[in-house]
Amino acid sequence: MLFKTKVKNVGEEARSFEDEKMIVLFGSQVPDELADFCYIIETNSIEGEITESNKLFIDGHEYNITKVGNVVNKNLSEMGHITLKFDGSTIAEQAGTLYLEESVLPHIAEGSSIEIG
Repeated sequence: MLFKTKVKNVGEEARSFEDEKMIVLFGSQVPDELADFCYIIETNSIEGEITESNKLFIDGHEYNITKVGNVVNKNLSEMGHITLKFDGSTIAEQAGTLYLEESVLPHIAEGSSIEIG
C-alpha cells in the first residue's frame, strides 16, 4: 500500500457534501472553521506517488481512481487534506481532489480505514 490511515473523528457536517458525491479528508491540524465539515484522519506519509493505476480502499471496499489532482500527493502527505469525489471524472477540475469511479458514497465512521495502493 502507498498510503494507510484511520478516521479519528467525523465532523458534524461531514456528510453535507453527499449530493456533490464528495468526502473531505483532513489531518488533525484542520482549521477549527473546517473541522465540522471533514473526516479527520491520521496524517501519514505516502510511500511513492498516487496515480490512476492505483485503487482506493475504504474499509476493504475497492474504488478505481479515475484522476489525481496535481497537489493530491503533496497535500495528503503534508496535511492529510484531500477531497474524494466519486463522480468518475477523468479531468482534475480541483488540484486537491482524488477522482474516483462513479459510486454511491461509502459510509465512513470513526475507526474506518482508508488505503491507497
